[in-house]
Amino acid sequence: MFKKLLAFFAAMFLVAAFAAVDVNKATEAELDGIKGIGPVTTKLIISERKKGEFKSWDDFVTRVKGVGDKNAAKFSAEGLTVSGATYQGPSAAPAKKANKPLTEKAKDAAVSTKDAVKGAAISTKDAVKGAAVGTKDAVKETAKDVKTAVTPKADAAKPAASAAKK
Repeated sequence: MFKKLLAFFAAMFLVAAFAAVDVNKATEAELDGIKGIGPVTTKLIISERKKGEFKSWDDFVTRVKGVGDKNAAKFSAEGLTVSGATYQGPSAAPAKKANKPLTEKAKDAAVSTKDAVKGAAISTKDAVKGAAVGTKDAVKETAKDVKTAVTPKADAAKPAASAAKK
């Protein structure tokens, strides 16, 4: 019997913990108990509620600063309701356009853009390659000039050596 009584109280506790909190009737403490709603948001909700009850989630999101669709979905998942209703998403969201097949003009524009990007990449690659070859050739020429400047010429060395022997 004790186990059944304990199970009953545990079940009642869980029901009370997950009970829905209506934004139009909740106390300040109940609003603070909703995960994501802090003291600042609670004060905003209560001050807006004094002006009039929230008629829908759209009304709630519009009137309470800092609460958007994302926060409204979180609050609803945590047990907050507006007039007993849970959040169903933005109702005034513009309908997405159906995926229309590309027209020939759009296809041609996409192809020409792709070709232009490819051409630019190739010309950039060629420019870098040309600069590297030019730099390599310049380094070779500089090395030859340095070697020539440092190494004495054989013709100039012979007369100096023969003059020293005499």
